[in-house]
Amino acid sequence: MFTGIIQGTGTIVSIKKFSDHKNFTVQMPQAFSAVKKGASIAIDGVCLTIVTCKKKKVTFDFMAETEKKTTLGHIKIHQRVNIERSMTLKDEIGGHLLSGHVDTQASIDSITTSYNNYRIQFKIKKSWMKYIFPKGFIALDGVSLTIVDTWNSQGYFSVAFIPETLKRTTFGWKREGHMVNVEIDRQTQAIVHTVESFLKRKIKAK
Repeated sequence: MFTGIIQGTGTIVSIKKFSDHKNFTVQMPQAFSAVKKGASIAIDGVCLTIVTCKKKKVTFDFMAETEKKTTLGHIKIHQRVNIERSMTLKDEIGGHLLSGHVDTQASIDSITTSYNNYRIQFKIKKSWMKYIFPKGFIALDGVSLTIVDTWNSQGYFSVAFIPETLKRTTFGWKREGHMVNVEIDRQTQAIVHTVESFLKRKIKAK
């Protein structure tokens, strides 16, 4: 489990392809120098397991399904990524609980900046908009964020970023057209599915 509070950013230094999977190596920040093989780390919101670690270079494997469903399928050398270690029972949950299991991807449609305001509008498949609403939680590239506005019929939603978030995550470098991983809040999904199921049964009973 993760909290969506990014603890640092790293840089991808190598990508290798094998017959049945790929792996990539991340140059980790100093705060992650003590991580060990087998530990769970979220890279851009994707829960991965460390397969090797040497000094501050950490390698992860990922399979075809992860490549297809997440932005890891398009990673490049020198790309920066968000990093979060898995939480412990004594950790403060500063964001919201995340599993590191990405649901879908969204694209950056536009970026609006003004005095003390930085807002990004995202485009997502319309079928996911039923889980996205103003003041609700969402995780984008592993960052716990609060939704500002939604345009359900068009498949758009926006998020505002404070300067500290832009500084501590990769969102300060992202541009229009970039893709991000999306994890929908699990409680929100459960509530929506429960209500939908109830309404369907009620309609059939009439």
